[in-house]
Amino acid sequence: MRKDTIISLKPLYLASAQAASFLSLSESMLIKLVAQGSLPKPRKLSAGRSAWLVEELEAWGKSLPVSDLLPPTNCGFGRAGKAA
Repeated sequence: MRKDTIISLKPLYLASAQAASFLSLSESMLIKLVAQGSLPKPRKLSAGRSAWLVEELEAWGKSLPVSDLLPPTNCGFGRAGKAA
């Protein structure tokens, strides 16, 4: 491997704030979905620390149905979801 090679590693676990951000959810919604059994539970990393496995969060996100809702008006798209 050359010295100027950049290696990028994906995190293995995410704390609740990062997991919520990763899924575009609030922390309270993340906790609510876990309590409902919709979202995987966090893994216990040590006696006082738990975090979500990124692989499980990705799988959960990919399992959701495709939305038929149009993009919000302030997201860079014009009427009916067409590019402005």
